[in-house]
Amino acid sequence: MPIHTDVVIIGAGPSGLFQVFELGLLDIHAHIVDSLPHIGGQCSELYPEKPIYDIPAYPVIGAQELVDKLMEQIEPFKPQFHLDQAVTKLERKDDGRFALTTSSGTEFDTATVIIAAGLGAFQPRKLRIPGAEDFNDKTIKYKITQAEKLTGKDIIILGGGDSALDWTIELHDKVKNLTLIHRRVDYRAQPASVKKMKVLAEKGELKEFHGMVREIRSDDGKFRGLCVADADGNTHEIDADEVYVFWGLSPNLGPVAEWGLDIIKRQIQVDTENFQTSEAGIFAVGDINTYPGKKKLILSGFHEAALAAFAVQKYLDPDKRVFLQYTTTSPIMHKRLGLEKD
Repeated sequence: MPIHTDVVIIGAGPSGLFQVFELGLLDIHAHIVDSLPHIGGQCSELYPEKPIYDIPAYPVIGAQELVDKLMEQIEPFKPQFHLDQAVTKLERKDDGRFALTTSSGTEFDTATVIIAAGLGAFQPRKLRIPGAEDFNDKTIKYKITQAEKLTGKDIIILGGGDSALDWTIELHDKVKNLTLIHRRVDYRAQPASVKKMKVLAEKGELKEFHGMVREIRSDDGKFRGLCVADADGNTHEIDADEVYVFWGLSPNLGPVAEWGLDIIKRQIQVDTENFQTSEAGIFAVGDINTYPGKKKLILSGFHEAALAAFAVQKYLDPDKRVFLQYTTTSPIMHKRLGLEKD
């Protein structure tokens, strides 16, 4: 028999986890489906040790630590996770509810769906140059999971976005030598991060290089570094023990693209009043949605999750008056959070 529920959340990243919290405050229980075998989405899969600096009240917090804190926060609401299974089918039933099926054969009969799937079935953009295939996921890597093991090593970081700059700043004084290589002079990362990196480069605490990676340097099957061409076409040999590539992700919406939702450039359009998609009863929060002024920040996903929760409550019971209650003072909120007994 299908699992009967009020809401299924697709995606167990930070936005999906905080969605559980906001729904729980409104006494709405959630099931969460994720294609990964573990909770945490991109934070856990791609950069668990990455420092994050723009979470309120945390001057800095590691990506996996943020996931762990979110799990601690939602524990009172006892969410049910269905991991290592992707949503393969979503159809509206004759009664207006949704039939949702996963790749493992799990079936749901749900009143609403909240898509918090980040970039969908994401994969890091790979380094594809002569010789790279022999070292991919060995000395050429796409995430940092044990930063302490880089001590004493020469490393290269490829990229110009936030992940590349964050790790460059974080590791510059922990490794033997660090070279940041970006194909352009302009960076996509936060200006403050770029400024800080430039200061470190001027002090000689790291090396900044602009150019295109051309080929792998190796000797008798041992990785030696990269050959990089500068803007004038001159080739430079850069030594390294390991290379970390942060060129972003290749998004793939997968079955989501076939659900009849309004999609622009692989992102789902939503109404910012309630973060509902073009299909009534289906909502989208986090990196997977788009709207005028959208910023792909974790805290933006948190805000979207809060408004989506109230919208789900209204959708489930249109005639019920919704009152905003504060977790600081509301006895009802305290009870739901497990702070007060029945």
